[in-house]
Amino acid sequence: MVIQIAKHSGFCYGVKRAIQMLDGIILENNGAKNVYTLGPIIHNRQVTEYYEEKGVKVIENLDDFMDNRIDGDNLIVRSHGAAKSIYDEAAKIGFKLFDATCPYVKKIQKTVSSYHLKGYNIIIVGDRTHPEVIGINGWCDESAQIFDSLEQVEGLLPSSNPYCIVAQTTFKLSLWEEMVAAFEAKLSNCVIHNTICLATEERQNACIELSKNVDIMVVIGGKHSSNTRKLAEICRKNATTIHIETKDDLVDLSGFKCDARVGIAAGASTPDWIVESVILKIENEGEVLV
Repeated sequence: MVIQIAKHSGFCYGVKRAIQMLDGIILENNGAKNVYTLGPIIHNRQVTEYYEEKGVKVIENLDDFMDNRIDGDNLIVRSHGAAKSIYDEAAKIGFKLFDATCPYVKKIQKTVSSYHLKGYNIIIVGDRTHPEVIGINGWCDESAQIFDSLEQVEGLLPSSNPYCIVAQTTFKLSLWEEMVAAFEAKLSNCVIHNTICLATEERQNACIELSKNVDIMVVIGGKHSSNTRKLAEICRKNATTIHIETKDDLVDLSGFKCDARVGIAAGASTPDWIVESVILKIENEGEVLV
């Protein structure tokens, strides 16, 4: 059996930065008491559970926390970022605030804020339910139009005001390019920023390349992780693909024969130890079925 790992798999820069920040705060605080994250620090259930066991608490809504807050509470904004109103509200409440927003996401927030103040219509290409997109929209007074398909672009009724168009950092690159062409054909007064993260682009291209040369692709990462789901979607076009969160999800190993070519890809929020445990399970149990 030949097992190959896609290039650029695993933690991206923004995720590493968020985890390092959280670890540093726990260390400075002499433990995780009074350490809170606004939403899961990254989109990985196993990582979230690891920090919850240490004592880090995840909160989703600042209003629900008002009655329990005490002086010295530390609040970390997750890597996906948050709306501007969250920062203002946290400051009023009295949290010691730490911002673990991915720098690439922060750049998008600043872009939409700037163009919104200039009177531009804002369009965000992405998943309207994703925390990153929700947060970005919160930097233009939640006025953005949010599109995720060519059909929506075709139904757009142009305004006399100019447009600023940005993308969720983990949006599928090929679909973004198709949508950009449609926007350019429809709008004469638009500024388009390709804000898809380089790490996302690298991972998607690596998966395309690897999935064309293997029999089975195993994509490892959270079932709710946007970038991981898109990697699995890309791989399915070229090879039999299994999307799992951990080795425990890998139940049927009948396809892992000794002559199989296996590709491994991991989402940007997937820690190395999870990837390594999956590979070990395939190596140790797959060949038994030959």
